[in-house]
Amino acid sequence: MFCSTIIPTIGRNLLTRAVESVLSQTLDEDNYEIFVINDSGTSLPNQDWHNSPKVRIINTNRRERSVARNTGAAMARGRYLHFLDDDDWLLPNALKDFRDLSQNQSPAWIYGITQLVDREGNQLIQLHHGLNGNCFLQAMAGEWIPLQSSLIDAKLFHELGGFNPLITGPEDIDLLRRITIYGEVAEINSVVACVEMGYQGSTTDYGHHPEVSRWAREGILDLPGSFPRMHTGAKSSFWSGKLARIYLTSAIWNIRHKRLFKALSRLFHGLWSMILAGRFVLAGDFWGSLTKPYKSITFERGLRESGKEPLA
Repeated sequence: MFCSTIIPTIGRNLLTRAVESVLSQTLDEDNYEIFVINDSGTSLPNQDWHNSPKVRIINTNRRERSVARNTGAAMARGRYLHFLDDDDWLLPNALKDFRDLSQNQSPAWIYGITQLVDREGNQLIQLHHGLNGNCFLQAMAGEWIPLQSSLIDAKLFHELGGFNPLITGPEDIDLLRRITIYGEVAEINSVVACVEMGYQGSTTDYGHHPEVSRWAREGILDLPGSFPRMHTGAKSSFWSGKLARIYLTSAIWNIRHKRLFKALSRLFHGLWSMILAGRFVLAGDFWGSLTKPYKSITFERGLRESGKEPLA
């Protein structure tokens, strides 16, 4: 089987739209399956799609998104895993386009263009990342590829332990970083999913998001091969500066948390990355990248192309 779609839900009314967007895919029916993980704590209202042989409903009883997604992944038979939220939806040819790309290569993470919409379904901007191959540095800097627009190699997902249940909010960013330290990324040039944006109706705790994300990133920096993998991806003065910033800001964070030996290690890697950058340190955007927080290039491109204001 090519793909297993896993939809965690808290019973929102939009769930039917999400499920039917997968059921209506043009991919052969025996090449995909759907798991709806009911984490609402109550029974789901009966719908026509409950009777589909393509759909299985699993109850996890308020265990949060990471546990719900991992539960579905444990039962999945697909070579790739697709995680769709209950308020988002796939476009008709998405899975077929993913399958066509996978026939020529076997990346760990396949993704397409994302159409962001507001809570009323109005189109906002499109996310066209242009990321391929080794994207670990970009992910560590703060670039985000939506799960809803992505397929993830199931074997690598399970080898890495799936979603970390201790991380709520940036668990998708954490997974992207852990996948890309070992695997390659590939993009298809078509819009594959619509993803709702906005604080209203969201189940994400944005207040704790930055600190949880920082804590998770620190653990990834400790993984063997983290520095050389990022250095390999630092192919410009901008990204060389961002590599140095990742380690130098980590050194400051560890000093504040009284982890002095860890801070010294991070400081060493930050300074070493500047030495390895060579002639890039003479460029202005190296120092701009080093001294300023990362702003998503993908979001800025989308906003520029659409002429819209930054998203709330």
